[in-house]
Amino acid sequence: MLGWPRPTLDVSVSLPRQTVVEQAAAPTLSALAFFFVMTSYYIIRPVMGQLSGAVGSRSLPLFYGTVFVVMLLLTPVFGMLVARFRRRQLIGWSYSFFILCLLAFVPAFVAQDRIGARELGVAFFVWASVFNLFVVSLFWSFMADIFSSGEARRVFSLIALGGMAGAIFGPLVTKLLVQVIGVAPLLVVSAAALGVSLILLLRLSAQQQQRPGNQSEQAIGGSLWAGIRELWSRPFLRYMALLMLFGDGIGTLAYALVADYAKAHFTSTVARTSFYNDLDLATNLLGAALQLSVTPWLLVRRGAGWGLVVPSLVNLALLVGVALTGGGNLALFSVSVPLLVVMQVVTRGFAYGMTKPAVDALYTRVPRETRYKGKNFVETAVWRFGDVVVTSAVSGLRMLGWGISGLALLGAGVATLATFVSRRAGWSPDLAPEGHVRLDKGETPPV
Repeated sequence: MLGWPRPTLDVSVSLPRQTVVEQAAAPTLSALAFFFVMTSYYIIRPVMGQLSGAVGSRSLPLFYGTVFVVMLLLTPVFGMLVARFRRRQLIGWSYSFFILCLLAFVPAFVAQDRIGARELGVAFFVWASVFNLFVVSLFWSFMADIFSSGEARRVFSLIALGGMAGAIFGPLVTKLLVQVIGVAPLLVVSAAALGVSLILLLRLSAQQQQRPGNQSEQAIGGSLWAGIRELWSRPFLRYMALLMLFGDGIGTLAYALVADYAKAHFTSTVARTSFYNDLDLATNLLGAALQLSVTPWLLVRRGAGWGLVVPSLVNLALLVGVALTGGGNLALFSVSVPLLVVMQVVTRGFAYGMTKPAVDALYTRVPRETRYKGKNFVETAVWRFGDVVVTSAVSGLRMLGWGISGLALLGAGVATLATFVSRRAGWSPDLAPEGHVRLDKGETPPV
């Protein structure tokens, strides 16, 4: 077995002062760009959420089934774009396309009552999932491309915190504007925020391109189907796919139950949008609190693997609590809050505030092709496959008479499996050792 080549550093060569300053500013610029990405996305989320709240959980299998088929069709398309186009072109064209799409959806939401929430919901769910592939997931692939493993454990919490700030600011903007301008014009605000993030990312890419010896701006090349192929050949990706399915099972279970709650308690489009907006705000406040406290310490001191294990244990405890109480109300600061809402806020808060930066830090220890193609396949097609399975299972089990306690107990079993897989993923044998220079195309770690 061959060992890893030792990185070499020519100490006689010093970088220009401007280059050093730009490299030092890269984490801040990245955090600011992610702030606007998540501001844009979290203006979209409650708009999408009110559509699911209008139809309830019974229509979610149709939504997610359509999305899964589209994701499978787009996998080779994304692989082709990554293989043939340089990073700067990929980001520029992708973000510009979605800005135009946001503007094109405005007339559809103006006519939502005539089109129907179910029909518009299918179209917007599909589009929002593709948005996630080319905007949110592509952003983190870019981050894993420009930062080393050691840098990632130090700065990804900062970058994710910038995203959390955007994820808090987005719902605040939505809450302020939805009562004044309505739902459809919010998409224009989202498009403007995405445009600012594009400008910042292009600037960051240009700065990275100027670094001596930089080759990460080049097109990756390789097979269009590399994302699917690597799922079977790379143990780390298999663990991440399983973890995605288990985590998505818990999150989608909570989402489906809350969709039924929203359908029963809110009748107007504005009221449902405000409810889902408040959910996002509470979730992201929790995520920000984690980013400012536990997550940075955990990733730096204990390693990124523990950033996967701890949320799985939290999910397990929550689901056991719901199973024992039947999802009744919980008194928080003299306010009665449905325990199902608490479960969704906490599970998503830990997912965004701890699991996500840990996952993306681990992806710095795999080759570039895996960072883009394999990562995006897991985070889109595998994710949406889990959505289809879970929502269909929830609908079927409810038809068979399963209640909240039974579903939560089943979810607790899934959380137990997720804890085991998290431990394996964080210490997978095919991850590059900490501190290795950087995995580029063609390099594979020893197994």
